[in-house]
Amino acid sequence: MDLLEIMQNRRSVRTYTDEPISNDSLQKILQAGLLSASSRGVRPWELIVVRDKGILKQMSECRIGSAKMLSGADAAIVVIGNITASDVWVEDCSIVMSNMHLMADSLGIGSCWIQGRLREAPDGRTTENYLKELLKFPDGFALEAVLSLGMPDKHPAKRELSELPMNKIHYEVY
Repeated sequence: MDLLEIMQNRRSVRTYTDEPISNDSLQKILQAGLLSASSRGVRPWELIVVRDKGILKQMSECRIGSAKMLSGADAAIVVIGNITASDVWVEDCSIVMSNMHLMADSLGIGSCWIQGRLREAPDGRTTENYLKELLKFPDGFALEAVLSLGMPDKHPAKRELSELPMNKIHYEVY
């Protein structure tokens, strides 16, 4: 499968089977994240891997309405950024998330990007503060997002190139 086909197939998967993700596959997903482009090569990101079912269950309550799939996930990768290391830590961390998302799908693993930055938990705290307390990440680091991972219960159909909004492309001028 070439990269464009992987991108066509990559879809958010929110329901998972009980089948575990192999350690080898998890390592490949993490390596894809670490291979990400970074402004000036700063690499301001840190990755927190969570496989403990009790912690995943608690994490599923980190966001209003959008993190419930973590309770059924086999793993999650929390991407945080060093806010003093780079003025573009958000962009750099987003690239990490995208690379891991694509790698997971290419390995047949379901994944879903759970936005954390600028989101709120049901208890009124920010999603960042909720996860910071739970996962103990240090001051000076801010939450970008969480990638849930699991073997897909079902995988949505791939996107067809013929359905792309080509009207979004402008040449030379808008």
